[in-house]
Amino acid sequence: MQQQQATAAKNGCSSKDANNGNKNEDGIESLYGLKEVDGVVGGIKHGLLHSDADPSFAELDGLIQPKNVSKTDQEIVRIIGQHLTSIGLHRSAEVLMQESGCRLDHPAAAKFCQHVMDGDWNKAEMDLSELKNVLVCPQNLVEMKFLLQEQKYLECLEDGRVMEALNVLRHELTPLGHNVVRVHELSGFMMCSTGEELREIARWQGKGHVSRGALMERLQRFLPASIMLPPRRLQTLLTQAVDSQKERCPYHNVKSNAPFDNVSLLSDHLCSKDQLPLETWQVLNDHCDEVWFCRFSPDGTKLATGSKDTTVMIWNVDPENCSLTHLKTLEGHSYGVAYLSWSPDSSHLAACGPDDCPELWVWQVETGQLRVKLSHASEDSLTSCSWHPDGRRFVAGGCRGQFYLCDLEGNVLESWEGVRVQALAWKADGKTVLAADTHHRIRGYNFDDLTDCNILQEDHPIMSFTVNSTGRLALLNVATQGVHLWDLQDRILVRKYQGLTQGFYTIHSGFGGLGQEFIASGSEDNKVFVWHIRRELPLATLTGHSRTVNCVHWNPRWPHLLASASDDGTVRLWGPSQECRTAAAAAAAAAAAAATAASTQATTNNSAAAPGSAVTNHSSGSPKPSSNSGHPTFIGGASNGS
Repeated sequence: MQQQQATAAKNGCSSKDANNGNKNEDGIESLYGLKEVDGVVGGIKHGLLHSDADPSFAELDGLIQPKNVSKTDQEIVRIIGQHLTSIGLHRSAEVLMQESGCRLDHPAAAKFCQHVMDGDWNKAEMDLSELKNVLVCPQNLVEMKFLLQEQKYLECLEDGRVMEALNVLRHELTPLGHNVVRVHELSGFMMCSTGEELREIARWQGKGHVSRGALMERLQRFLPASIMLPPRRLQTLLTQAVDSQKERCPYHNVKSNAPFDNVSLLSDHLCSKDQLPLETWQVLNDHCDEVWFCRFSPDGTKLATGSKDTTVMIWNVDPENCSLTHLKTLEGHSYGVAYLSWSPDSSHLAACGPDDCPELWVWQVETGQLRVKLSHASEDSLTSCSWHPDGRRFVAGGCRGQFYLCDLEGNVLESWEGVRVQALAWKADGKTVLAADTHHRIRGYNFDDLTDCNILQEDHPIMSFTVNSTGRLALLNVATQGVHLWDLQDRILVRKYQGLTQGFYTIHSGFGGLGQEFIASGSEDNKVFVWHIRRELPLATLTGHSRTVNCVHWNPRWPHLLASASDDGTVRLWGPSQECRTAAAAAAAAAAAAATAASTQATTNNSAAAPGSAVTNHSSGSPKPSSNSGHPTFIGGASNGS
């Protein structure tokens, strides 16, 4: 019997006692999720259940017989009891603990918690001697003592008891020989003249239940859960369960501000397919020829489209109405516009042409002025570019062997000879440029030390590729094969996506949606395909375009928006179904308002537009096509769009 009682105590259960948590003297819940009522933790002194804790419960003594429950059930009871206490249902928690024969925390741990919340530091340190044998790691005892004395020191300083604080620093903190750097930092706080200055410099909430609750959370990490439950354990478990279900949901594409927003705990989470951008919200007909490229700005507020008609059009994204309105047209790209790249701060836009184009244009978007027109040599082919993360440099290249590192003035800082570039992407570290070449490879090039290395090898031409926000995954459109997902770190092929028609035309796919959990690509059969990143078969096939879909791009800020550009001369904006539009628009509007308040206005450039270039502001209309307009890269076969 004694052995059974000892085992029950170790597991936080006994036949007659239980314990609750802590709040401040007004009954307000602390960060630790405990409540203090008349000097008693949760109405149960030192974590033990007494019939005199609440007179109304005296009659229960001897009437409720403790149950024999399994270890798992004991843990469930303790977790439920903790949650009941945290929301103020102390009477319910007390009945639960008495009937089950469990307690929330071990009495020694509950007593320790009470003394910490009371600021009785001497008793709290004495309690540690009772708990030292159950610590997760005995060496943590010094760390726990240090944290207690640190709080004591700060409270003495705030109260103006400088000599007492100095005594704590010299005779209690320093002798521990622990975290000397922090001790030196703490000593500097003695120069603070006011409590407000101390709280600001120390980044501390001040004396009271908030800072003590935060301290108790830090101390609790060193105690096993069988002795003291982690704070808010039920909410933690439920959050993990909901997050896991969201990860497994193939359609989840709605951002939540809190774990349980738009979620019911009464049933498993499964989103509707209608949350994905599967319906056409808007069709843009302003271009008068094939549209080869589209790209949202990094801040999500603008869309740029490039066409065979020699123009780039900039569109404003309206988050409330989830629509696009024309902002300006950038003219003068005599070869057509086959590729666009925004600077990281969304202030500049680089435009490249098709295979036979030796020019690259860099525009200042806010003013519509041409910042620089790069034309290094007439035999060059500048068909792709990528910005350095600092936004002050970019790389450009093409299939004729040009590969340049340039600044915003168009000066060539470095060059790499003989690299026939199909597509480019700068890694987030700012050191390595990834380049797809005509040998079906993606290689890494370091312009600082002029070294290169092989990253991956395909068996067929890589028509385009893009890298996700983490820099680890790359999405490749491979000629005659489709879309392939590669892990750049492990250098392995992860997945081949099915459904689309990919020949030798340049089609641009992309990551997107909430957490970039989705993938979309155009197709030569006039469709847009959408996949979940972990599923090979498409979730949806979008129809509406009448010719090859050359490019798709997700809005990086509003995951429910997707744009596509086609040889039929149109750009389509895709969004959720009608039933989901209201919620999506409201979420987008809230995000836009918050971002607008925090954003800074882009810098302007005062230089005049270069000869042969122009900017037109209009709401609609189409510029005349150039007679010598070209077409995006293709290998073998006839011209695209026929």
